[in-house]
Amino acid sequence: MDKQFSLLIDGQLVPGAATFDVINPATETVLTQAPRADMAQLDAAVAAAKRAFPAWAARSQDDRAALIDQLAEAVHARQEDFAQLLTAEQGKPLDQARGEMMATYFVLKAFAGMRVTDKVLREEGGNTVIEHRTPLGVCAAITPWNFPVVLLANKLGPCLLTGNTMVAKPAPTTPLTTLLLGEVIAQILPPGVVNVIADVNDLGGALSTHADVAKVAFTGSTATGKKVMASAASGVKRVTLELGGNDAAIVLDDMPAKLAAEKVYQGAMVNAGQVCVAIKRAYVHETVYDEFLEEITRLAQDAVVDEGTRQGVTIGPVQNKMQFDKVSALLADARERGTVLAGGAPLDRPGYFIAPTIVADLDDDAPLVREEQFGPVLPVLKFSDVDDVIARANDSDYGLGGTVWGKDVARAMDVARRIDTGTVWVNQHLAIDPAIPFRGVRQSGLGGELGEAGLLEYTQAHIINAVSLPA
Repeated sequence: MDKQFSLLIDGQLVPGAATFDVINPATETVLTQAPRADMAQLDAAVAAAKRAFPAWAARSQDDRAALIDQLAEAVHARQEDFAQLLTAEQGKPLDQARGEMMATYFVLKAFAGMRVTDKVLREEGGNTVIEHRTPLGVCAAITPWNFPVVLLANKLGPCLLTGNTMVAKPAPTTPLTTLLLGEVIAQILPPGVVNVIADVNDLGGALSTHADVAKVAFTGSTATGKKVMASAASGVKRVTLELGGNDAAIVLDDMPAKLAAEKVYQGAMVNAGQVCVAIKRAYVHETVYDEFLEEITRLAQDAVVDEGTRQGVTIGPVQNKMQFDKVSALLADARERGTVLAGGAPLDRPGYFIAPTIVADLDDDAPLVREEQFGPVLPVLKFSDVDDVIARANDSDYGLGGTVWGKDVARAMDVARRIDTGTVWVNQHLAIDPAIPFRGVRQSGLGGELGEAGLLEYTQAHIINAVSLPA
């Protein structure tokens, strides 16, 4: 790759203090080198965001929204550039990369259309109380490698609309699309409003503890999220944590098995299973279990696993060596404990490829059932009693999402109400809407993204309590 990438600090595209290799997960070869920021550049980025904050916060919401809308259109105009780069660094099939870029466009457009308004809490007897919302200041956005662009947009849109400024730090295995976004931002937003740095996982703590950072918005693993939360505690910073999940799908006895298998397969295997709310375990009623297994096994066996730009590819590689090794270890254990019906091992070829895998006959305490695999591997478990399966689905440290599948929608919704997660979908999965809040419970996160709730995460509630003086 001939293109040179730069950091964005105070409106200027600048080289890093050093560089680091970015690996193509489909070939295990160096794609290019990315600029690596040092502490001085991190401090410069935060300082630039702090300087830009007063003027940016003083603009009207309409002015800020117009620039967010302009940014959305500029990103959309370069959708193919972003998608090609995203497939190269992340590994997902090109159609899914284009889908992420469309989602990025819609998220930015959605936030450009939102507004924060004063809320009247009391207006009686000469007493007026309003809740006014003010921006926080400099926000840090730390983003993951599975959806590096749209998960930044989820933070960027509400941060900017509410009058905050930002320092963004992408995952070191997928920094390139975020750095490209920095190039687009440099042409549209005032200097310092958004700054982009890249590292090799050595600056996250410094960013989270920085005295001039008011909020940290993090998406990633639960283990790293705990570290971010601990770091932010030193300054009592606001945090939004969107963390891991072990999402259960429950297929009820009145659900057509073939349709259920198709939908669950899609929900489990998109982006090679590297989705925080991918279906991670499927519980299927005993009356439809055998037919479901037969169909989902066929779908897995028919998948086309290859480099993401090739025609007809449905599954790309796992994104990085560390995750590849983790999934490989879970597979080895599952082969010992259960019955592998499709896939079951890494492919014997360059790249971090794992064939879509379906595993039956596992106990609920198997690591593949208990842990978040974050790869193209799905355990399928049988149930006979609805109360029992709800208890099994809820027996997890996680609580991000889940799905219930059944022809009787009212009955399925009753089951959904008893699933202890931030979101439960019925007869659909991954129905993410920028207007609808998304949040986790327990160790799946803190706070929320998207919707009005996500917008308000970037504000401080400010109460104004006034009384009229006697005549």
